[in-house]
Amino acid sequence: MKWNWQLEKWSEFIYDSSIIEDFEKEFLQALGGSSAVLKLLEEEEKKRFIVEILCSEGLKSAEIEGEILKRDSLQSSIQKHFGFIKDRKSIPLREEGIGELMWKIYDTFNQPLTHEILYDWHRLLMKNEYRISDIGKYRTHDEPMQIVSNRLDKQLVYFEAPPSKDLKNEMKRFIKWFNDSLKDESILVRAAIIHIYFESIHPFEDGNGRIGRALVEKALSQSLKKPTLIAISKIITKRKKEYYKALAECNNTLNVNSWIKYFAEVIVQAQKESLKMINFLIAKPKLMNELKDEINKRQEAVLLRMFAEGLRGFSGGLSAENYIAISKTTRATATRDLNDLVNKQALKKTGQLRHTRYWLNIDV
Repeated sequence: MKWNWQLEKWSEFIYDSSIIEDFEKEFLQALGGSSAVLKLLEEEEKKRFIVEILCSEGLKSAEIEGEILKRDSLQSSIQKHFGFIKDRKSIPLREEGIGELMWKIYDTFNQPLTHEILYDWHRLLMKNEYRISDIGKYRTHDEPMQIVSNRLDKQLVYFEAPPSKDLKNEMKRFIKWFNDSLKDESILVRAAIIHIYFESIHPFEDGNGRIGRALVEKALSQSLKKPTLIAISKIITKRKKEYYKALAECNNTLNVNSWIKYFAEVIVQAQKESLKMINFLIAKPKLMNELKDEINKRQEAVLLRMFAEGLRGFSGGLSAENYIAISKTTRATATRDLNDLVNKQALKKTGQLRHTRYWLNIDV
């Protein structure tokens, strides 16, 4: 059986754009809502939202490939581009490189795609990586670029990409299509095809999945003429099996209907998640102002820490032990403080006894 790039009409993908008309309509309608809500944020809070989205995308895109990055370090790497911090000495090279990559995807979205942009992205992505030889350029090895199973007794080849000698022409065609398609394709169809097209070529020795997802962010931002600020990788991480299954279904065919339907749904879901995060950031100053002069320093410190944990909060919820550790107080005082915050409707309480947990009482 031939791979998709070996088929006669390779890169002429077959699809029916009408199957995602509802997703496209929902996506465009939601843009107005998120823009309106974003305007309610102060400039600094807006920057913090952007940092949070970029950080989340960087973390989750790496997680899809099995790499766990240090959240604080990656966040610091992105923050320095917004002027929040100036010292970069303590940031590990890996997180520094990926933080700069996320910033560039955001800051230069409107630039036409070039080989040089992709090379630069790859250099940043591979910062402090010593296992591969072709960094900042397309792969050159003679061996086939294959995606195989991890079984030691019987390795199955799931996909084989075009040989290295063909990459110059393949990527030249891809980049031309990427830039030309901006004026022709629907927003969600273009984003979906860009990803499957790039992943089918697999031009780099490593990092193709992450760069492919970065190209989706760039494509969406170009189509909207502003940074999209939606963490697609966060949703893909939750639906990882579906993601790889949908990609695999395109290995031997140019019909991508099932792929664009799946990917359009992912983008719309990611957009909803981002709106929740904006509402979460708006809730912080609102709640803290309502509680001003009504709570003590310990309670204030814990609430601020809970907001700092992000939309999902502490894993499993805030426990009394968490409160004691953050506020450096006794168990009896922690119990009184927590009950007081529940009575003031700042926190919600779930569970009983040692299973008691507390959550921010906000609607996102």
